[in-house]
Amino acid sequence: MATYTFEEKDSFIVLGIGTELKSNYTDYAGMNKEKETFWRTVEQDGRLDTLKAVAANNYIFAVNEAVNHKMMYYAGVMTEASIPEEHRVIQFPKGQYLVVKGEGRTADELSSMLTGVAFGQVLPTVDQYAYVGGPNATVEMGQRDGLIYGEMWIPVVEK
Repeated sequence: MATYTFEEKDSFIVLGIGTELKSNYTDYAGMNKEKETFWRTVEQDGRLDTLKAVAANNYIFAVNEAVNHKMMYYAGVMTEASIPEEHRVIQFPKGQYLVVKGEGRTADELSSMLTGVAFGQVLPTVDQYAYVGGPNATVEMGQRDGLIYGEMWIPVVEK
């Protein structure tokens, strides 16, 4: 079960290693497959461990961002450090965020569920806020009772 709130957040930086998503943004199955393949790759080749080594906390970010008319997807951590691999510094603005909380058996399940709730249920029905672009992220925060828990953070503006 997912719950949501609107919260004020300070600006923060996520250091990410990314890939371009080639699927159409409405092809959820295609995008999810690309994301799963990317995560397996960065876990197996050690790049995720490199990011974790410079992280300011234990949160793991999956960031969606449009860059130069391309849909980019990043594995990232909150930090102000840098790493030798090619990376992107992703600036999240200070302001209001839609925060959707939930849990799943896997990180992929958590991310899919949070994204579905945020973009499929919450944003289409709220009257006071709108998502107008910018980076958004699923944040894997930890494990409890055999489940991975986390949140989706989407910057919003008042309508």
